[in-house]
Amino acid sequence: MSSTDKPLISVIIPTYNHAQYLGRALQSVLDQTYSNWEAIVIDNHSTDHTDDVLSSFNDSRIIVLKIHNNGVIAMSRNTGINIAKGEWVAFLDSDDWWTKDKIQKCQEYLTNDFDIIYHDLKIIYEKYNVFPSKKVICRQLKKPTLIDLLENGNALATSSVIIRKKLLHRIKGMNSLKELVGAEDYNTWLRIAQITDNFKYIPTTYGYYYMHGQNISKKNMAAPIKLATKDFRYLLNQGQKNKLDSIINYNLGKYYLNYSDYENASKFFKKAFPYAQTYLKIKIVILTIYIFMLQIKQIGS
Repeated sequence: MSSTDKPLISVIIPTYNHAQYLGRALQSVLDQTYSNWEAIVIDNHSTDHTDDVLSSFNDSRIIVLKIHNNGVIAMSRNTGINIAKGEWVAFLDSDDWWTKDKIQKCQEYLTNDFDIIYHDLKIIYEKYNVFPSKKVICRQLKKPTLIDLLENGNALATSSVIIRKKLLHRIKGMNSLKELVGAEDYNTWLRIAQITDNFKYIPTTYGYYYMHGQNISKKNMAAPIKLATKDFRYLLNQGQKNKLDSIINYNLGKYYLNYSDYENASKFFKKAFPYAQTYLKIKIVILTIYIFMLQIKQIGS
């Protein structure tokens, strides 16, 4: 198959004041061994030197748009989806980047058998982290995919996803409700899973997720997750609802931990534990020990 026979991949890159990262993301697209792509950068009117970074790339495959998204990244992604020329859409956040063979390896699965492809991302930390992770953990979904996503949580890292554009059009794009920010991608996969079970997980690292001060939010993620899943709860039995609620309570615990409210953090971790999946129970145990150590340190100081 010649390069011109291979499908066009539309890479959507939303950005805002990420000039220091954007060049790396774009360069990782230019360095792809797969050449039939277009990169659509949607800039939320950055006030840093983003324009200088963009002007340093001289490639007709790069398209730049500017919009005001009011702090809702889904609006930027939807803008890219609406002008994308490719049959397949890939998402890449401007502070993340890919390995050179990411598209090449994923395109092997762009067949009638699959509608959405995703893979692992390796976390790169800007600063030392107490509990470092080697990867953004994705996982193989069990069918029915929608139920798995609901009771076990989000399984897809957005910067790893390649998806059929027609499916995104069918669900009318990502939900741009401001209260959903932070879980709009999760809500998107849930709505896609209502249409198809053809999710393909590649258990290999083909990209990097950069953990830095600007993307480490102290936002209460329990509320967006609860909203993202609200319309699907009726599909679950009580046991499955308990598992979903354990994810919500875990996120409430993390929220209070971010603000050093150890009492409430411990309370919600305790509520989450009984119905949590094994991987989540391990996290809760580690964080509970961490809280205990911090409390001991406070007493001794």
